[in-house]
Amino acid sequence: MAYATAVMMHFQSGAKVLTVKARGRSISTAVDVVEVVRRRFFAGKLAIREISIGTQVLGEGSDIRNVSTIEIKVEKTG
Repeated sequence: MAYATAVMMHFQSGAKVLTVKARGRSISTAVDVVEVVRRRFFAGKLAIREISIGTQVLGEGSDIRNVSTIEIKVEKTG
């Protein structure tokens, strides 16, 4: 709920657009935060502008891993 509160405070301070970024296991948390804020707190006043997904390569040498990433751009419409 702390993330949802941070998103709400950001929009209430006058911002019009916010980008929520996450990678790995935190992707589901980022999606949940955006959906909770959009449906419960700003019903009908937030729109998802863009969703970008990708892969980031982490590690060095033989310890290289691919980690999924997501960026969700949310815009205040009302």
